[in-house]
Amino acid sequence: MDFNDSEIYREATTQLAHAAKIINLDPNVLTRLTYPIRCLQVSVPVRMDDGKIKVFEGYRVHHNQTLGPGKGGIRYHESVDLGETVGLATLMTFKCALMHLPLGGAKGGVRVDPNKLSRGELQRLTRRYTSEIFSFIGPEKDIPAPDVGTSAQIMDWVMDTYSQEVGHAVPGVVTGKSIETGGSLGRSEATGRGVVYMLIEACKSLGTSLDANTKIAVQGYGNVGSAAAKKLVKMGCQVVALSDVSGGIYNAKGLNLDDVDQYIKENKVLKGFADADAITNEELLCCDCDVLIPAALGGVLTEENASKVKAKIIIEGANNPTTKEADMILTDKGVFVIPDILANAGGVTVSYFEWVQGLNQLFWTEKEVNNRLWEIMSMAYQRVYTIHKEKKCSMRTAALIGGIQRVSKAMLTRGFFP
Repeated sequence: MDFNDSEIYREATTQLAHAAKIINLDPNVLTRLTYPIRCLQVSVPVRMDDGKIKVFEGYRVHHNQTLGPGKGGIRYHESVDLGETVGLATLMTFKCALMHLPLGGAKGGVRVDPNKLSRGELQRLTRRYTSEIFSFIGPEKDIPAPDVGTSAQIMDWVMDTYSQEVGHAVPGVVTGKSIETGGSLGRSEATGRGVVYMLIEACKSLGTSLDANTKIAVQGYGNVGSAAAKKLVKMGCQVVALSDVSGGIYNAKGLNLDDVDQYIKENKVLKGFADADAITNEELLCCDCDVLIPAALGGVLTEENASKVKAKIIIEGANNPTTKEADMILTDKGVFVIPDILANAGGVTVSYFEWVQGLNQLFWTEKEVNNRLWEIMSMAYQRVYTIHKEKKCSMRTAALIGGIQRVSKAMLTRGFFP
């Protein structure tokens, strides 16, 4: 299979090869990790509200399941294709391994703009997609979760469709569900909360502090970006810039997030917010701030804009927001980058908690969830930072090394069949 038309797949395999060279990875393991173990491409026919049938492209990919069942989100976006899905599944393998979760890497999605579908069309799309990938998923095979363009409601429909097929409720087939259908407390804020936990650890290791003088810029005021921003404001930091699909806003004295939320509630988007200057998403990346959190789509930090970034710390809330060329520029500038497979791993970690709770039918309090998340993420950060110092490599490479080493040891211990 050739997935090299996908920038995300090329980035993932390039990073893999670079980390493998540093640790002298067994070449047979490297060869196996370069390719997914299986890919499923499906047609998803949906009866639209006007009575016509429209066919969408759907995918589900298992990259590696050495450590356990596949784990990875379902993405609804117009950019979804097989190469992107394989690349994201690859990174999920190393993310789960890095966090010491008993899970492998998987990913799925449908090429669609969910904003153009009615609720009924979205439900019919989800249920048909679930039925098409039914044989690929299950609590002991592959456990999907929300991703770009999907939500707890969509996970509820996936869970219900799967349960109807087998004849009984199977809450463990997906995570990121609503609380009523077996979701975990703290799951919706987990990725953003994990971003903040990583920032706290980074400041400790760099000898800096988070206080009223710390200026934060967040590209992507969605689920991840908003949770991180609100947590940081509670800690006393200033959020000076935010953005969404309509553009960005900037206020050097800090934004009032309550006012921002009220404005979005009334107007749906940030554009037009009065108590701030209007900026573009591109301008936000280069605005005057101490910490930059790209929490939207991938590939936003590039060779063209990386040299203009003023932030001292970048925490990747989104998947793959920094290109290879930008990464090198930022490293040369001395910017401390906390990579996506570490920074945004709070979501998959609490998804793991949800899966465990569902299998055992024993649910934890939100405080228990957050405490366990802090413990796992802080330990992961320390492991990555230690590799970063010992190998004299970037945090991105160090994180990949941490994940690759764990998967590699398991693969070599289990052996090769037949």
